Amino acid sequence: MVAIRKEGVDLNQIVRLIKRDRLLLFMLLPGIIYFLVFKYAPMYGVVIAFQRYNLYKGVFHSEWVGFKYFIEFFQGPDLWRLIRNTLLINVYQLVFGFPAPIILALAFNELRHVWFKKLSQTISFLPHFISTVVIAGLVVNFLSPSTGLVNKFLGLFGFSPISFLMMPDYFRTIFISMGIWKSVGWGTIIYLAAIAGINPELYEAASIDGASKLKKIWYVTLPGIMPVIIILFILNLGDILSVGAEAIILLYNPVTYQTADVLSTYVYRRGLISGEFSFAAAVDLFNSAVGLVLVIAANKFSRKATDTSIW
Repeated sequence: MVAIRKEGVDLNQIVRLIKRDRLLLFMLLPGIIYFLVFKYAPMYGVVIAFQRYNLYKGVFHSEWVGFKYFIEFFQGPDLWRLIRNTLLINVYQLVFGFPAPIILALAFNELRHVWFKKLSQTISFLPHFISTVVIAGLVVNFLSPSTGLVNKFLGLFGFSPISFLMMPDYFRTIFISMGIWKSVGWGTIIYLAAIAGINPELYEAASIDGASKLKKIWYVTLPGIMPVIIILFILNLGDILSVGAEAIILLYNPVTYQTADVLSTYVYRRGLISGEFSFAAAVDLFNSAVGLVLVIAANKFSRKATDTSIW
């Protein structure tokens, strides 16, 4: 068969690779189907952001109103409060939550007792497998002003009970801490895998040069896993306006809306509770568009600055 080349691509070679890796490609099929059915197929529904959507008329027969709901949202009194809360919570997640699994993975890598290392990893993984509802329930019970462990502990030092979940100033700290507790152990897996791929000879060379453990971490381990860190950071930037609504809904209340209400919870209240589907779709589409722009910009900057990027 004569090789067909187009713009430097050998199509015959591509066919051979597909035949060679057909079993691996077949394993991708469930994931591809999942994204097609649950991520791409529903995307036609975003048109309701530009319609006065009517459940009885459906997507194709509802009245077209253009950017009416976008303008209404941008001119509304809640815009800056929602954006401020969303950005602050996500910035706190990036500052405190993103480095947490990296630090924990570095700590696990330095453990020399195998049994203790496995025990520690298992304990740190457990919260990931517990439902967010259960985790939030535990947090509510721990912070209860009457029976909570935190207030009982503070009571030993003469402090009066504090209603943590009724105080707006405490909400972000509580939410970020709960997120780190739930996900930090699971997040170490990919970093531990990246650390395992570092050439051991680099550590041996560092030892010969007299490097301490901290210097080995700084000059060998961190540069070795830096591409993984950059890629995950770029992906996290894409969600900078998307905070998990489930956990916030389980923790917040009208008293803490001042600091707890974010775009995703606002969409939930206006869309599902109030039935304003078009308005909620417009807000969520704005949210997604900003995330897309941030991912593209961060990827472009990373490619120029570090030669590491997603595409």
